[in-house]
Amino acid sequence: MNAPRPLFPNARRAARLLLTAGVVSGAGTLLAGCIGNPFADAKVDPASPVAAEVARVAKTNTDYPSFADIPAIPQDLRPVRLYGREAQAVKAAGERLIAETAPGTWTLKNTEAFAAEAQRDAGPRFEEGPQRDSEAFARELRERATPPPPR
Repeated sequence: MNAPRPLFPNARRAARLLLTAGVVSGAGTLLAGCIGNPFADAKVDPASPVAAEVARVAKTNTDYPSFADIPAIPQDLRPVRLYGREAQAVKAAGERLIAETAPGTWTLKNTEAFAAEAQRDAGPRFEEGPQRDSEAFARELRERATPPPPR
């Protein structure tokens, strides 16, 4: 059995080409409006209240920076490879610290001697003063206080 041939075999391809050409043409037309600067020859009404401000702010004869104004590369910086070496050294020190302080790598032996040395370094111990009753202290202060004169 033979499949029927379409009447217009190139119709789909032609429609696709027309659609693509229309999109490209429309995009080109829209972008053509962006070529010029509509504000380049715009005039400000001298009677306008903002005319003086516009004239002050508009800098038509301003010098713009050029590529010659870019500063030279500093010579007093360390080489880029040295940054990597320093980063590796910091990373190795961190791994070494983690390995040295991992669980099971230290014990609490000889704590009495450590505590005695810490107390010796802290200096003499002060004795606590006598405990005072806070209620009795407050009562004593109230008795000694003089009330304000009546109005």
